[in-house]
Amino acid sequence: MANINKIKGVIGILTGGGDVPGLNPAIRGVAIRAIREGYKVIGIRRGWGGMIDIVRDNNADNSENYFELTEEVVNRAARTGGTFLHTSRTNPSRVSRKDLPDQYKEKYTDDINDLTTEVLKNLDFLGIDTMIPIGGDDTLSYGVRLHKEGFNVVAIPKTMDNDVPGTDYCIGFSTCISRTIQLANDLRTPAGSHERFLVMEVFGRYAGFTAMLPTLAGASHRCLIPEYKFDLDHLTEIMVEDRNSHPSKYSMVMISEGAMIEGRDMIFEGDEADAYGHKKLGGIGDVVSSEIKKLSAKYNNGREIGVINQKLGYTVRGGDPDAIDSIAPMAFGNIALDHIQRKEFGKLVVLNKGTYGSTDIEVVTSTEKVVDIDKYYNKERLRPFYNVFEDQPLFIMASQIAIK
Repeated sequence: MANINKIKGVIGILTGGGDVPGLNPAIRGVAIRAIREGYKVIGIRRGWGGMIDIVRDNNADNSENYFELTEEVVNRAARTGGTFLHTSRTNPSRVSRKDLPDQYKEKYTDDINDLTTEVLKNLDFLGIDTMIPIGGDDTLSYGVRLHKEGFNVVAIPKTMDNDVPGTDYCIGFSTCISRTIQLANDLRTPAGSHERFLVMEVFGRYAGFTAMLPTLAGASHRCLIPEYKFDLDHLTEIMVEDRNSHPSKYSMVMISEGAMIEGRDMIFEGDEADAYGHKKLGGIGDVVSSEIKKLSAKYNNGREIGVINQKLGYTVRGGDPDAIDSIAPMAFGNIALDHIQRKEFGKLVVLNKGTYGSTDIEVVTSTEKVVDIDKYYNKERLRPFYNVFEDQPLFIMASQIAIK
């Protein structure tokens, strides 16, 4: 007689990088079915940070690093935004000496240390057969590393920037766009009341999807994206034209945080970089606001135009998920479990042209996903083209990788 209590396997789930709405539905999508079909599911706290902090001692208190997921826990969390597993930007292959957990400080003495050997031992200690990392290209790049080390990995893409290669959609993007459109529309009233320019800085380090899509939807007159360096004079001239032709005498521009002025580099908040080598961006909105105010007199009969400068920032990643970020992550989680049951590993779950599927996880590190500016971006008018829609995916300008 079969042992109905026999565990089919142990699945580990973690979330890394920035939080977005839709992470908890994805966790639930995996866990509910997995538990009912006989798997044990372990949630790793704080992304890869929790994985490197584990103390391999059965008597140690590792409650801050992992816990077993239950139906009650994931059902309760699934309706909410953020991630109840918490998150970090830890890269186990590049851990600075000051960030080493105590148990490794005598063993690893370099300024930067690769703890992959310890991660593999920790996975074995927990009895985990398969890892499901949910994250952006940074978090998933370490999933690629584990896959190359021979460990079973099925990845789920998450980022409000929508810039993970291989998929049209990443968890969090839809809610981000919805929030951005709503906030932009709210900001129209002060801009119109005071007859000013409105400058809105949004997330987007290397890809401009979070500025392009709201602008395409009519939430802004113009957008500036990382893929194209813009001229300040040209921008100012267009914005003055927009303002003077608008009944309420205002004009709006949406700027990706990674956008660059012609002849200048990206603007950072400081010199400190995270474990993936990224400095924190921020400030392009401030610079543009100051510059276009001074330049505006040149195109406005000698009179400067005031500026409302608003960094949307974390307001677009907070709160509960919208419909797409509630449904698609659930599907992603279930597809990940399907792959585990079929013993198909080294996969990235994707959504391309409205069809769910998967592709090889190596796509995360072998290519990049940015706006095709020749096809989608009007460089002269600093806004999306409005004539490229037929046979495009839901979010129009996402790059496609063949589903496998």
